[in-house]
Amino acid sequence: MLQFGMMLKTLGVPMTDQNESYILDDQVGFLLRLAYQRHIALFMEQMTGGLTPPQFSTLYRLREAVEPISQNALGRLVGMDAATTKGVVARLLSRDLIRVEKDGGDRRRYTLFITDAGRQLLDAVMADVKGISEATLEPLAPQERAQFLALLKRLI
Repeated sequence: MLQFGMMLKTLGVPMTDQNESYILDDQVGFLLRLAYQRHIALFMEQMTGGLTPPQFSTLYRLREAVEPISQNALGRLVGMDAATTKGVVARLLSRDLIRVEKDGGDRRRYTLFITDAGRQLLDAVMADVKGISEATLEPLAPQERAQFLALLKRLI
C-alpha cells in the first residue's frame, strides 16, 4: 500500500515540502480515519444482511444484554451519541429487528430488546463480520494483528 503522500503525488496533486515539523501522513487521527474508511468500505462491500456497522453493533449489544437496556445506555455501550442512537434504533425498529417497551419501574424510560428476527439476522451475518475483520487486518501478520488490537484497546 502506498503511503498517502506518495499516492497524492501519483495522482498529480501538488504538495508542499514534506520537511515540515508536522506531517499529516504521520498523524494518528488522520491514519485512524483512513484505516476506518478502509474498514467501512470492506464492511459495506461484504455485509450481506443490509446492516451498517452501528446497526450491527447495536443488535449485537442487545443480544448480549442480560437485563433490559435503555436507549441511552445502549448508545453508550456502542459508542454513539444520542442523535445517532435514535436514528439507528428507528431503522432497526422499522425492520422489526428490535422492539421497545416501557420500563416497568420508570414510566418515562423505554427499554430495548432484540427480536427473534434480529437474532436470526445476527446469526446469518456472523460469518460476514468475522470475514470483514479478517480482511481489515489482512495486511498485518498474526502477531501484529493481536498487538494492533491490544494497542487500540489501550487507546480507548
